[in-house]
Amino acid sequence: MKQNQPLTDEEPKPGAAGDNPEPASENAGTGGEGAPGEGLRKESAPEASAPQQNPEDDPAAALEAALQESRQNLEKYLRLSADFENYRRRMAREKEELRQFAVTSFVEEFLPVLDNLAIGLQTAENHPEAANVTAGFRMVAEQIRAILSRQGVEEVDPAGEDFDPHRHESVSSQPDDTVAEGHVSHVVRRGYLLNGRLIRPATVVVSSGPAGNAPESSASEDEQA
Repeated sequence: MKQNQPLTDEEPKPGAAGDNPEPASENAGTGGEGAPGEGLRKESAPEASAPQQNPEDDPAAALEAALQESRQNLEKYLRLSADFENYRRRMAREKEELRQFAVTSFVEEFLPVLDNLAIGLQTAENHPEAANVTAGFRMVAEQIRAILSRQGVEEVDPAGEDFDPHRHESVSSQPDDTVAEGHVSHVVRRGYLLNGRLIRPATVVVSSGPAGNAPESSASEDEQA
């Protein structure tokens, strides 16, 4: 039998002195309580903020907000309603004006025909032998005037009236013993209105007063000179 060789080096025994101990835990200094890094996380954790109050949770604030919104909606509705009413009135007025004055061009072109017919009737009065024909044409002229009148056409015959530059057009001024100065002494051509709007002024002659006024005034001026 072989003899066991003597051990020159002793085998390390578990737990013997001089062995490297296991690494100590990081929190060994704290007594070993808790997991590693738990204290650090507790220190760095942000503090819980106080809960903010939701305005909807306040009945008074919610009611005030609803009332404010309702007032704004009411103002918008009233403004839109007023704008629409103004638009409706404007459109109705423009429509009525378009209806009233749609025949303006036609009437303006037809008026010379009526003037010539009136001149012809005045000339026919000097021929008694054509009295029947004159009466027939006079009836036609009256029918034409009636048709125009139903369309809003109105004659302007300012004989003897004050001269109005807005409705009359003066072609001359002549002395007249029967018509006061500044009044219309003679109507050369009648004027016409269409639904109250002047479409043609009356052509007139304006009286300068009695015939004796002009020489007297000129003589007095000569004496003063």
